[in-house]
Amino acid sequence: MRCGAGTVGNVGRTLALAALVTGLMTGCAAKEAAPDAASKASGASATATAKVARRGGSIGASGSACELPVTFDIAEFWKAEAVDSEEATAATGDLADLADAFLRQGPVTMACEVDAKPAGKIGFLRVWTGEPGDTDARAVLEDFVAAERGASDARYSTVKAGAITGAEVEYVTTSELLEETKKEHALAVTTPEGPVVLHLGGMDTSEHEAMLPAYELAKSTLRTTAAG
Repeated sequence: MRCGAGTVGNVGRTLALAALVTGLMTGCAAKEAAPDAASKASGASATATAKVARRGGSIGASGSACELPVTFDIAEFWKAEAVDSEEATAATGDLADLADAFLRQGPVTMACEVDAKPAGKIGFLRVWTGEPGDTDARAVLEDFVAAERGASDARYSTVKAGAITGAEVEYVTTSELLEETKKEHALAVTTPEGPVVLHLGGMDTSEHEAMLPAYELAKSTLRTTAAG
């Protein structure tokens, strides 16, 4: 279960990563009090089941909180922070193997976390990047889901993400320890710099669904950095 712990973007946050890894086995902490700004949504998504969140900024371009092969808008009050996976893994000592398992999933590595807590939600929109190659977006996404422990019931589709055509999946993950099942969403696109996966988790299905407008905003504004 991927829970609502802090980001791990630098050596000074080694203990935060240790707590995060421990949280994978013990469950999430209690929900923090914060203004519920995510409920301020407008517009309809392509699925007609989720609205598009109010824009709070943009990431991906040079000089933004996360420099990525793609750019997209993030929801109001959500906070983005880059993740240096090599630095974080090296800084965790005896927990390096667990950290590496958390920071790498299938063919991609975590590069950015967009935290929903400032908007009153528990969860992250995470961005994962991979090396350039010939693998298409659907294959990248299938490998990503296959590497997710407890993943099942995956439903794939072709998606128009902003100006890019890619692949999208809705699936569920089951925690044997907590005996809970929750929804997940992810999409993948390919760029000249390599594949990019956007993944939305959440503490549980209810929290996940409350954060879907932020995911829809990212999807609808996604474009390659070069095109931005």
